Amino acid sequence: MHGGNQIAEVLQRQGVNTVFTLCGGHISPILTGCNEKGIRVVDTRHEATTVFAADAMARLSGIPGVALVTAGPGVTNTITAIKNAQLAQSPIVIIGGATATALKGHGALQDIELERLLKSIVKKTFSVSRVKSIVPIFEKAFAECQSDVPGPVFIECPVDVLYPESLVRELYKQKTHGHSLQSKILNAYLNWHVNRLFSGADHLSLDSPKPRARRSTNPSQINTVVKKLQVCQRPILLVGSQALLNVQSVNETAQAIISLGIPTYLTGMARGLLGKEQDMQLHHNRRKALKEADLVIAAGVPCDFRLNYGSHIRSKTDLIGINLSQHDLKLNRKPNLAIHADPGDFLQQLANHWHTKEHWQDWRSRLKQQDTQRTVEIAQQSTHSTKKINPLDLFQQLNTIISDDAIIIADGGDFVATASYIVKPAKPLSWLDPGVFGTLGVGAGFALAAKLYHPEKPVWIIYGDGALGYSIAEFDTFVRHGVAVIALVGNDASWGQVARDQIEILKDPVATQLHHTDYHHVVKGFGAHGLLLEHSDSIKETLLQAMTLSSDSKIPVLINALLSKSDFRKGSISM
Repeated sequence: MHGGNQIAEVLQRQGVNTVFTLCGGHISPILTGCNEKGIRVVDTRHEATTVFAADAMARLSGIPGVALVTAGPGVTNTITAIKNAQLAQSPIVIIGGATATALKGHGALQDIELERLLKSIVKKTFSVSRVKSIVPIFEKAFAECQSDVPGPVFIECPVDVLYPESLVRELYKQKTHGHSLQSKILNAYLNWHVNRLFSGADHLSLDSPKPRARRSTNPSQINTVVKKLQVCQRPILLVGSQALLNVQSVNETAQAIISLGIPTYLTGMARGLLGKEQDMQLHHNRRKALKEADLVIAAGVPCDFRLNYGSHIRSKTDLIGINLSQHDLKLNRKPNLAIHADPGDFLQQLANHWHTKEHWQDWRSRLKQQDTQRTVEIAQQSTHSTKKINPLDLFQQLNTIISDDAIIIADGGDFVATASYIVKPAKPLSWLDPGVFGTLGVGAGFALAAKLYHPEKPVWIIYGDGALGYSIAEFDTFVRHGVAVIALVGNDASWGQVARDQIEILKDPVATQLHHTDYHHVVKGFGAHGLLLEHSDSIKETLLQAMTLSSDSKIPVLINALLSKSDFRKGSISM
């Protein structure tokens, strides 16, 4: 029995059946301990991918995701992915290796001060200093990442608390030489240190702390919102990713929104919550609708840059904010009614108290008409003839053949944003994007977790060619672990979202140009299938071929779609 076995036991008790890692000697006992317990160990080609995968696993399962990385650069390689999980409010546990407890600060291999580095991007950092503290610290970490506003926690695991005691004693013994007084003092200190390190290791506490309960719904606030809905004429409901944090109740949240009948915009992971078509769901002209509204309910949506810091909503409009985060609840603009609660739970309770039928019909019809008109405009633009592939045409055709049980992973800038106008996820938890941080590189990790958690469902990655560069090596991971995802790469040989405005405003394309690289050949080198899509008349055939290859061969497929430049999203620069 060693420290790695103890950690594996905690993970198993917490319901974790898959961990993501990039191996290292500092953490080997945890990996072998997990393997012995039957916990699936999925090794990737970059540490950031481990955290992205853990993030997606948490979003889809409701159980904290786990990433295991080695010391030093193994941890620092995860920084962006951890911050992305923090802003996405994903409950994940990052376990990082560290140098031996007695050697910290003495120039040991990959020694680094982790707490100061990570404290701004995690809810809490933990450090294991004795073997007997492994179990209680891990239990506390799992409770913390799920409590209040969920988010990442980090646990530092020094190498000497993980390996068997006999080996640790032998390795420390090698640090002393000779018979000098100094050597004898050092030897005595190290013996004392190891004795303390393993003291009490056989007396394990299995008393698991529970996550702190999330904010409950206040009945008086429910009544206040009901009264506001009764008198308003033009309400809008905005639903964000936070409304889906309680994975087990997403269907109830969807039914509540349908029951309320308020014209609704879904953002982030909430896309797909209401299926493809519902009378109250809107996809386009959100800014215009918000300007006309007399009541806006922001359920898990802060007034950040996506709402132009609150200015998309008129100052005289009644704003109701519902958020687990006190900070986000009042960010930039204080709501007329600030409700500190779980948005999904609140909407469910609100629906239980809302009994008025056929409300706001004229308002809903007008918004739906505008929405339909924009959809028609986009469809017309998709028919424009281009030298290479029109991205709008590509997504129009993808939207007609993608199955209703598909999970869609979004990783890119311009190409992905274009997809969001057209591709309609059919079910809750079927669209995964980075979240508010706008991180590139999430695609492989998100898809890896999605396919492992839902092996029966098709998983599509919509990649920009720029974003693909961050994780194309993970096709090796897909192949090794039998993860048959389908990647659709929009290859316009450019960092398109940046280039469009940079060239027009600053008259210089510097650093925005790529090549029409043969990505379909690259993935073949990893053992995947690669398809080249060059002509519009081959779109449907190629998409269907990719679906067949993925399903029949159980091997990942990449479609390299060569795109014409597009000004569909001209003027998308954000500040």
